[in-house]
Amino acid sequence: MAEAESKHDKFKRLATQRVTNAIKKIELLGNLSGSGYESTPEEVEKIFKALQDTLDGVKEKFSKTERVNKSKFEL
Repeated sequence: MAEAESKHDKFKRLATQRVTNAIKKIELLGNLSGSGYESTPEEVEKIFKALQDTLDGVKEKFSKTERVNKSKFEL
Protein backbone atom coordinates (compact mmCIF):
# COMPACT_ATOMS: atom_id res chain seq x y z
CA MET A 1 0.00 0.00 0.00
CA ALA A 2 1.38 3.42 -0.96
CA GLU A 3 2.35 5.80 1.82
CA ALA A 4 0.25 8.97 1.99
CA GLU A 5 2.00 12.22 1.09
CA SER A 6 2.55 14.40 4.14
CA LYS A 7 1.27 17.98 4.18
CA HIS A 8 4.83 19.27 4.16
CA ASP A 9 5.84 17.08 1.22
CA LYS A 10 2.74 18.22 -0.66
CA PHE A 11 3.62 21.86 0.11
CA LYS A 12 7.19 21.38 -1.17
CA ARG A 13 6.03 19.61 -4.34
CA LEU A 14 3.41 22.21 -5.20
CA ALA A 15 5.57 25.19 -4.18
CA THR A 16 8.39 23.97 -6.41
CA GLN A 17 6.07 23.62 -9.39
CA ARG A 18 4.24 26.90 -8.84
CA VAL A 19 7.31 29.02 -8.13
CA THR A 20 9.08 27.58 -11.18
CA ASN A 21 6.05 28.43 -13.33
CA ALA A 22 5.80 31.93 -11.85
CA ILE A 23 9.50 32.60 -12.50
CA LYS A 24 9.14 31.50 -16.13
CA LYS A 25 6.17 33.85 -16.62
CA ILE A 26 8.02 36.76 -15.00
CA GLU A 27 11.03 36.10 -17.23
CA LEU A 28 8.70 36.30 -20.25
CA LEU A 29 7.84 39.86 -19.20
CA GLY A 30 11.50 40.70 -19.80
CA ASN A 31 11.00 39.92 -23.47
CA LEU A 32 8.80 43.01 -23.66
CA SER A 33 11.90 45.15 -23.10
CA GLY A 34 13.19 44.20 -26.55
CA SER A 35 13.38 46.49 -29.55
CA GLY A 36 10.22 44.97 -31.01
CA TYR A 37 8.12 46.72 -28.38
CA GLU A 38 7.60 50.24 -27.14
CA SER A 39 6.55 51.29 -23.67
CA THR A 40 6.51 54.35 -21.47
CA PRO A 41 8.26 54.53 -18.11
CA GLU A 42 4.81 54.89 -16.53
CA GLU A 43 3.62 51.63 -18.10
CA VAL A 44 6.73 49.79 -16.92
CA GLU A 45 6.28 51.19 -13.41
CA LYS A 46 2.64 50.06 -13.43
CA ILE A 47 3.70 46.51 -14.34
CA PHE A 48 6.24 46.31 -11.53
CA LYS A 49 3.88 47.88 -9.02
CA ALA A 50 1.23 45.27 -9.84
CA LEU A 51 3.76 42.47 -9.44
CA GLN A 52 5.11 43.87 -6.16
CA ASP A 53 1.60 44.43 -4.76
CA THR A 54 0.74 40.81 -5.57
CA LEU A 55 3.94 39.50 -3.97
CA ASP A 56 3.34 41.63 -0.88
CA GLY A 57 -0.22 40.26 -0.59
CA VAL A 58 0.92 36.66 -0.87
CA LYS A 59 3.73 37.24 1.64
CA GLU A 60 1.19 38.73 4.06
CA LYS A 61 -0.87 35.53 3.84
CA PHE A 62 2.13 33.56 5.08
CA SER A 63 2.88 36.14 7.78
CA LYS A 64 -0.68 36.02 9.16
CA THR A 65 -0.42 32.27 9.58
CA GLU A 66 2.79 32.66 11.55
CA ARG A 67 1.37 35.43 13.73
CA VAL A 68 -1.76 33.45 14.56
CA ASN A 69 0.33 30.47 15.63
CA LYS A 70 2.68 32.62 17.75
CA SER A 71 -0.15 34.44 19.49
CA LYS A 72 -2.01 31.29 20.51
CA PHE A 73 -2.37 31.07 24.28
CA GLU A 74 -2.56 27.84 26.22
CA LEU A 75 -2.48 27.09 29.94
